[in-house]
Amino acid sequence: MNTIGFDNEKYLRMQSEHIRRRIDDFGGKLYLEFGGKLFDDYHASRVLPGFKPDSKVNMLLNLKDQAEIVIVISAADIEKSKVRGDLGITYDMDVLRLIDAFREIGLYVGSVVITQYSAQGAVDAFQRRLESLGVKVYRHYHIDGYPANLPFIVSDEGFGKNDYIQTSRSLVVITAPGPGSGKMATCLSQLYHEHKRGIRAGYAKFETFPIWNLPLKHPVNLAYEAATADLNDVNMIDPFHLEAYGVTTVNYNRDVEVFPVLNAMFERIQGVSPYKSPTDMGVNMAGNCIIDDEVVCKASQQEIIRRYYNALCARRQGMGSDEPVYKIELLMKQVGVTPENRPVIPAALAVAEATQGPATAIMLSDGQVVTGKTSALLGASSAALLNALKLLAQLPDELHLISPEVIEPIQKLKVHHLGNRNPRLHTDEVLIALSICAVTDENAALALHQLDRLAGCEAHSTVILSSVDEAVFRKLGVNLTCEPHYESNRLYHK
Repeated sequence: MNTIGFDNEKYLRMQSEHIRRRIDDFGGKLYLEFGGKLFDDYHASRVLPGFKPDSKVNMLLNLKDQAEIVIVISAADIEKSKVRGDLGITYDMDVLRLIDAFREIGLYVGSVVITQYSAQGAVDAFQRRLESLGVKVYRHYHIDGYPANLPFIVSDEGFGKNDYIQTSRSLVVITAPGPGSGKMATCLSQLYHEHKRGIRAGYAKFETFPIWNLPLKHPVNLAYEAATADLNDVNMIDPFHLEAYGVTTVNYNRDVEVFPVLNAMFERIQGVSPYKSPTDMGVNMAGNCIIDDEVVCKASQQEIIRRYYNALCARRQGMGSDEPVYKIELLMKQVGVTPENRPVIPAALAVAEATQGPATAIMLSDGQVVTGKTSALLGASSAALLNALKLLAQLPDELHLISPEVIEPIQKLKVHHLGNRNPRLHTDEVLIALSICAVTDENAALALHQLDRLAGCEAHSTVILSSVDEAVFRKLGVNLTCEPHYESNRLYHK
């Protein structure tokens, strides 16, 4: 049963008010570094049931008249064609996507900043493309000795060499396609330039996780460690906050480690630092909006199991290593869960053992679990998807939503004309076939109308699914995990 553990409306209200106060504290200009995802924050929505994936954007819409977006991208990421794992597109293409997404909802994108610039050809080409589209582009350069050589960094040869970003709003949101893009350095560079111009401005950081006012070993914070296991992020008590205020708060290692340097930079730039701890820099109100701790604890435990299987599959696919797997295994022990605590896993494994073939299980929002097995016509995930839709539509299990007469021509097209070895229908093909049948079959139409009810459901496959099937589950909002095994022993897998 889906249960709410987080008050999203309270969050939007508190977060907007807190940022407005921070703007006022700095005399009317704030550079806000946004960590994590602005759009589609599904991790937060999974571990904080009730948190809407678009909450951060909606919060910014509450500040629409004050907010300006600056997107930061590293020249090295452009040159290496770095890819976002969740979207499968390069960082430079994601900059274009983000600009479109912000504009579509009415948020003002002021410019793009290219960091670590050193006259790379691919970077110059990307800048020309942006400028031809009417987007302002600024360059920030590599600074020798960053971040330790403070006298050089905070000088005309350091930050002073960077382009000054022309901004027009009181809240400047600094965001990026991914980590390591140079968001913090961009903010600090701007503070240096603003101070030289006699303009009062401040800096703050918006990171949803770890949640600073939850215990260090709270499952929500441990789920963040699981999500960033490949980055070696570690939650820790903020020693600076404890010393300054006698209050225990949680931050993560990178911010704690860099704080003395940041503090010294603030002092060199502005004469005095506005902060006594990394926690002081944050503006996250999420911890104040949890209304049912038991619900968010259970949701976070489930997320840690999901992250464990993601790490196992990444290792099997050659995209990950042993370390994230071992780390998440320890996190699972800390919160007291095993794979058996994810109901779809034993359900799928039982069908696979009984049929000696791939199987998939889907758990609906009311806790009911349906399964699918591999057949001559359908893959296991396709079968499980149809069975889930039948159950949601209260249709008999033995009913054929798609007749074999419809499936067979599609199989012939796949094998004889499109060069596929596998004639069984993938989930996208099944949904297309179902939508065709729905034109003349009321049962198919009724089943098709249940698709929205799959959002938030859980699924597990006993084999690594194709990218097509993974994408379909993701678009439907189904939380998918897979056993780290391929269906075949071939070396090349699409």
